[in-house]
Amino acid sequence: MYDGALQDLIDELGQLPGVGPKSAQRIAFYLLATERDQAERLAAAIRDMKDKVHFCEVCGNVAQSELCRICSDPRRSDDIICVVEEPKDVAAIERTREFRGRYHVLGGAIDPINGIGPQDLRIQDLMTRLTGADVTEVIIATDPNIEGEATAAYLARMLRSLDIPVSRLASGLPVGGDLEYADEVTLGRAFEGRRRL
Repeated sequence: MYDGALQDLIDELGQLPGVGPKSAQRIAFYLLATERDQAERLAAAIRDMKDKVHFCEVCGNVAQSELCRICSDPRRSDDIICVVEEPKDVAAIERTREFRGRYHVLGGAIDPINGIGPQDLRIQDLMTRLTGADVTEVIIATDPNIEGEATAAYLARMLRSLDIPVSRLASGLPVGGDLEYADEVTLGRAFEGRRRL
């Protein structure tokens, strides 16, 4: 629709997750109208991120050195490992301030439709990490969708051989939600995970 560099930018922005054609166009025109130094700071931040940020050698979380801040924190408990799909899941759990153990990031979930199998995830790294370790519990915190459930079931089968207790995050009704709007699966899980008061 536009000539040259502007259309190239719109096309690149449109490749980002959650950014549709109209949002890409809106961002591109915002960047066009902004001061040059602000656009250069954004470009520099993207370059720095690509140059400096990588994945932790132990858990797979994002890091700027060999270990992420959680793996390098001596105050964290080594005996509980929470398995998540992506680094953004680590950030979500950390915001709760409820978990003081370590993490293992799989790098996705089993998704046969898109050609992602167990061999494409960091499952073997998890098994190696747990073998001979003094871990008392593995918490599986994959997403409560078809891919996350398949991944959790696969991990539970794999971890049985290590004789380590495995648990799954509870799922159910959100705080402030209405029962009439809950789907059957969510409501069923809420009944399964009920607890005495």
